[in-house]
Amino acid sequence: MTDQGTRPGVPAQSPPVEPKTSDHAAPPPRGSWWRSDGAEPVRRNLGLVGVLVVLVVIGIVTRPELYGDANWVTGNVWTILQQASAIGVVTVGMTFVIIGGGIDLSVGAIVALAGVWCTTLATQSYGAAGMIFTAIVVGVVVGLVNGVLVSYGKLVPFIATLAMMVAARGLAAQISGKQTQVSTNVTINDLASRKLLGIPMLVIVLALVVAAGWVLLNRTTFGRRTVAVGGNVEAARLAGINVRLHTVLLYALSGLCCGIAAIMLTSQATSAQAAMANLYELDAIAAAIIGGTLLSGGRGTIIGALFGVLVFSTITNLFAINNLSTEVQNMVKGGIIVAAVLVQQFRYRSLTQLLGRKPA
Repeated sequence: MTDQGTRPGVPAQSPPVEPKTSDHAAPPPRGSWWRSDGAEPVRRNLGLVGVLVVLVVIGIVTRPELYGDANWVTGNVWTILQQASAIGVVTVGMTFVIIGGGIDLSVGAIVALAGVWCTTLATQSYGAAGMIFTAIVVGVVVGLVNGVLVSYGKLVPFIATLAMMVAARGLAAQISGKQTQVSTNVTINDLASRKLLGIPMLVIVLALVVAAGWVLLNRTTFGRRTVAVGGNVEAARLAGINVRLHTVLLYALSGLCCGIAAIMLTSQATSAQAAMANLYELDAIAAAIIGGTLLSGGRGTIIGALFGVLVFSTITNLFAINNLSTEVQNMVKGGIIVAAVLVQQFRYRSLTQLLGRKPA
């Protein structure tokens, strides 16, 4: 016979035991947030600020007669920001592409193609609005082609954008006849010298693009989907994200930034040519990487990418005021890129050991 309410062969269960609770929860260890992965962008941005300070100190030591003039220092700061404006806009688009798990080697060629196309005599006859519209449309269309080749053509992003880099440069040379095309539009040409409340317009454009990129990445569904696609494509697909369409939109966004940058460069030089924006793709990738964007995708910040741009622009300025060659400058940039990638590669192995945590 068995007791009522029990079945033969099944052991009697003991009553559930309530977990012990304490009146006061244990406080988190001191410095735990600073050591967490969530604080990594803050640590990296502070590190980049430290790099900028070091570069300024080097400038003061090497050219004290220049840094002793307050007016020169103010003007030099605006010069650095203006030099960083066009490549900064391109870097915003590149950051989105890399976070989404891709790469875009054609951004410099897209800028050149958009600049050449918007400065043809036919386009300039429509005024400043026609030139801006043409540059943006050309950039977006070429970006869409890149996205379609990667998403629906199943091409590796490196190969697809490399082919576009060659093709866009060739088309730009064909349109311009390998000649420099002069911009005769006063509105476009004055953009580089115009100021609003004492701030150069190119710097304001950069600030607006960075602000829009930050909001898009951190406060919208598009940004969360970008991180998801770059972090794990299959998981993003199973979550209901149209990965192909989203990838196309990322490359279109990069093309949009290239179109804006083409107008900015055209304004600075009052002309456009097929060789403009040379090596912009490498500068944009490098700035995004040292700003904390992972090459494998899934993580990155717009503010960090902006700091990366400022570091490279400050280095360029430092070399210019010290009359150093471009070759040495490129070697320094290459070293910075290698160092940034090594830091990312060993971040979970070395940095976590340094901070006394076990790697995830």
